[in-house]
Amino acid sequence: MPYTVSSSERTRSSGAEYETKALLYLMNFRDDSDEIHYFVVDFFNDLTGMDRFADNLWDVQSKGAKNNSPAAIGKELVTLFKNFLSDLDFKYLILFLGGVSSTVRIDDKMDVFSISNITSPALIKLKEGLKSEAEKKTYIENSKITDNNIDSFLEKVLFVIDNKAPEEYVRAIIKDHPAIIPEGQILRAIFNEIRNAQSELKNTSVEGVVIQTSDEVLSFCRHLTNNEIRLMTLNRIINRNPVEKNSVPPSFIPIYNSWVPEKRRDMLDQCVQTLCKALFNKNAASEFWGLFENIYSVIVEKPAYDVQSIYQAIDVDKRNASPDFDAVSLKYFISVVKDGIQNEN
Repeated sequence: MPYTVSSSERTRSSGAEYETKALLYLMNFRDDSDEIHYFVVDFFNDLTGMDRFADNLWDVQSKGAKNNSPAAIGKELVTLFKNFLSDLDFKYLILFLGGVSSTVRIDDKMDVFSISNITSPALIKLKEGLKSEAEKKTYIENSKITDNNIDSFLEKVLFVIDNKAPEEYVRAIIKDHPAIIPEGQILRAIFNEIRNAQSELKNTSVEGVVIQTSDEVLSFCRHLTNNEIRLMTLNRIINRNPVEKNSVPPSFIPIYNSWVPEKRRDMLDQCVQTLCKALFNKNAASEFWGLFENIYSVIVEKPAYDVQSIYQAIDVDKRNASPDFDAVSLKYFISVVKDGIQNEN
């Protein structure tokens, strides 16, 4: 059966912040984060993660209130419940919360938990809140609001309580490479850029849209990708767009001018394409950031070095571990980083 969008909505700025936290939770804080490629905004739910071929869906409803009661939690579950009842297969159902009241959890130190960590009295109130809210929604058939369906649904829900500042969610993108982690102000700027990009995707209404399969959602361009978010991060760290076409980094000009004129444009384009490939290669993400960290450190320690000197100074093992670069494209990347750092200073 088709899936009809029937609960999209504009979000207040405070809610938008929690949606961005939820996105970065999906991207960085799950064992299966590497499987998630697309982040679909306000279509199926506040946020829905998808793998590269839209076969698996991670559906997220976010609620920023800090002291959610069991009944309030139940009400917030209604869109997840709707999707659970649909013919689309939502692999994971996640409620991302700003906090919960003291009566909800058995172990209040657990910030990621299932209903097994919810007290019996709270679970009763939660179910009542969900049932009451579901009965108000015209997009859920009353015949499907049964105790069995509610119980089956709740067994599948994961509850996640936000316990981090925005900067921490961004820091996790490059957490294994401390030398390139920028100061808190830049981390917050990256977070805000991601939040704004999410919000811009809501400028058009999709209420009432009907799709047959989950991959059709991509036609509506209401998604960000893992790659786009990594690029936003790198842009801010080096203070320029590293994959900007039709622009030769100043420190790369001597190398560029050494090429025969008829080959220059093609060779420059190839450098940009290789850098894109390296940046977006999820199978070698750690190697890319490790090489970037090494390049960044050499430039900071030896600001007078030219590109060739930096190339000779970087760690050979780190260079060889990144499978996409060759000598020319790596020098191009070094130029981009060097010029970005110099412009910042």
